[in-house]
Amino acid sequence: MSYYLLKETVQPCTSEELHRQTDHRYVAVLTSQEWKCERDRFDMGIELEPDAGDIHNTKAEVNYDSLTGTFQLPDREHLKEKDYRFAFALDEKGIVFIDDSGRAEQMIDAIRRTKRWREPSLERFLYDFLELIVDKDLAVMERYEGELNQIEESLLSSQGEGNPIRVNEIRSDIRELLVHYEQIIDMAQELEENENGFFSEENLRYIHLFMNLMTRRHSSAVSLRDYAIQVRDLHNAQLEVRQNRIMTLLTIVTTVFMPLTLIAGWYGMNFRYMPELEWRLGYPVVIAVSVLVVVFCLVFFRKKKWL
Repeated sequence: MSYYLLKETVQPCTSEELHRQTDHRYVAVLTSQEWKCERDRFDMGIELEPDAGDIHNTKAEVNYDSLTGTFQLPDREHLKEKDYRFAFALDEKGIVFIDDSGRAEQMIDAIRRTKRWREPSLERFLYDFLELIVDKDLAVMERYEGELNQIEESLLSSQGEGNPIRVNEIRSDIRELLVHYEQIIDMAQELEENENGFFSEENLRYIHLFMNLMTRRHSSAVSLRDYAIQVRDLHNAQLEVRQNRIMTLLTIVTTVFMPLTLIAGWYGMNFRYMPELEWRLGYPVVIAVSVLVVVFCLVFFRKKKWL
């Protein structure tokens, strides 16, 4: 278990110091077993007990005298394969993270090493903590956009080769991010509502700032998803163009040989009184006519720009 006081930065303290002081807000990180032993000491009046072992999304729920919720944070390198899950409980005195994964502790340590505040508050800590969740998302989206640009350029080049499987993977990853963003926005709206009055009106600006940040992130993800769909549609269009060219070529070949098939069928009937059968020049004449038919068809098709 870890305990911190929110002063100029996140300052480690003991359990006794945390429960004894009243001037500063606190942050605590406990495992599920530690929370079961220590929860009564925090006196939060929790009605909906946060369950760190049964987490399926990111959300916040308002209790009579507290606010509880859960985090499900996808790993940005493996969006569909790995995530971090932990719960939290919050009141006007501070916030407790119930975490068996160690992720909350890592994020708090990052804040402790990089942030210093002139006016420390629980709201400012929450802003920095939530911002840290989406801090690297722009780099992730820029990487995906670069991949999509390369695929699009390949499709538009003379080779016309693309990677539709990778496009679908990117689109699926962006969809995961969008679901994650929508859940975080819902959570931020619960915080912004401030139903229990845990946050001061002055410091609610930090929640507003985070809402604006998430709106921009969500818009960027939607644009990237639409771009992935456009690249996929471009690939499908290229496939259709190639298929149409193949069908056009097959149609032309079939059309060219239809008169020849007619001639072959006609003279293959071998009627008794067909004069050409006994004519010495019949064979070369049929060959010449067949060649003329092929040449005429090819010239006609090229004039019509079908070739």
